[in-house]
Amino acid sequence: MGNLYDGIDGRLRDFIEAQSMFFVATAPSGDSGHVNVSPKGMRGTFAVLDEHQVAYLDYHGSGAETVAHLRANGRITMMFCAFDGPPKIVRLHGRGVVVSRDDPRFPELAGVFAGSPDQHGARAVIVVDVHRVSDSCGYGVPLMDYQGERDLLIQAHSRRTEDDLVRYRATRNATSIDELPAFS
Repeated sequence: MGNLYDGIDGRLRDFIEAQSMFFVATAPSGDSGHVNVSPKGMRGTFAVLDEHQVAYLDYHGSGAETVAHLRANGRITMMFCAFDGPPKIVRLHGRGVVVSRDDPRFPELAGVFAGSPDQHGARAVIVVDVHRVSDSCGYGVPLMDYQGERDLLIQAHSRRTEDDLVRYRATRNATSIDELPAFS
C-alpha cells in the first residue's frame, strides 16, 4: 500500500531530483481523444519550486500533446521511478500551466534551470501546482544502469534559428493529434 504526503518534503524532493527521467501523463477533456504519456529527461530540466509546485523545461518535439491538454483542462500527473537503488515510485498529481517563450514570465522561470542543457530549444516551461503526492513500492520496476545523456535533441535545436523554431511551433506543434490548439 502506498503513502500519501502533505507535500514534497526533503526526502521526496531528494528522490525526485535524483531521477534521470520521469513520465508526464495528460488527457483531453471528455470521453474522446488520446491519453498521452511522455518520457522526459535531460538532467537539470526539472525543478521542485516548493512543497506544492514543480516545473520543467518543455523542448520542441514531434508533438504537442501535453501542451494542448494543459491548455484545455490543466490536468497532469508526473511519475518518477527508481531504476536503481531501492524500489520506489512517486506520483505528483496536479494542475499545470504552459509558460511559452513569448510569455513575460518565461525568462524568470527559465532562470530556475540555469544548470540545464542549452535552453535554445525550449518552447515553454511547464509549471505544476501539485495537489496530491503519493508513493508506491516499485517492486516491478526493473533495475537499469544509467549510461549518460543523449545530446541529439540539443544538437538538432542548435542547428535552428529562433525564426526556425517559431515556424516549427506554428507548423508542427500548432495542434495535438486530436486537433486541440497547442502553439499558435
